[in-house]
Amino acid sequence: MTGRGVIINGPSPQDWLTTYAVVVLVTLAAFPVALLAASGLTRWRRHRGHSCAAARRRSVAEVGLVYGTAPWLWLTMLPASSTPGHRAASLVPLRDLATMPTYQVVGNLLVLAAVGLFGPLRFGALASLPRVVALAALASTLIEVTQYALALGRVASIDDVLLNTAGATVAALLSWPAWRGRAALRAA
Repeated sequence: MTGRGVIINGPSPQDWLTTYAVVVLVTLAAFPVALLAASGLTRWRRHRGHSCAAARRRSVAEVGLVYGTAPWLWLTMLPASSTPGHRAASLVPLRDLATMPTYQVVGNLLVLAAVGLFGPLRFGALASLPRVVALAALASTLIEVTQYALALGRVASIDDVLLNTAGATVAALLSWPAWRGRAALRAA
């Protein structure tokens, strides 16, 4: 946001060419490791007597949670190169959203998407849309408070919380067919 001495909470194009490129490259390089981890966890669970489907579902969900969330958390905790040591908060809903570039909106939607997608598949207690929404809102708020407390030069924004929560919610809706039976069993 201009005019108030506050820089919107995101990477500049120069950041993508330097620091953020490292995160992307490490994430891509880690993909084979994630596949091996999911495969190894599945085999370990099968050896311990779990059914093939249950072992695969749990293993993919656990690895997916970590692999799908860790890079985004890493990105959100990198100091802004333009204003390190700066603290700012934007607590008026939808004010920052109007000025956010598209890549930042999409990035914010993806930060907790893996939680919405894989959380209900792995944890029966999360097999409920309101619980996914509550967890995502809490986790996103924690991210924003941490950014503010660490003075990373980012704006702690309510719009980031809203977008992170929306991303987790949409992802949970996408995975709902795979976990709806768990929610029905819990409700009975």
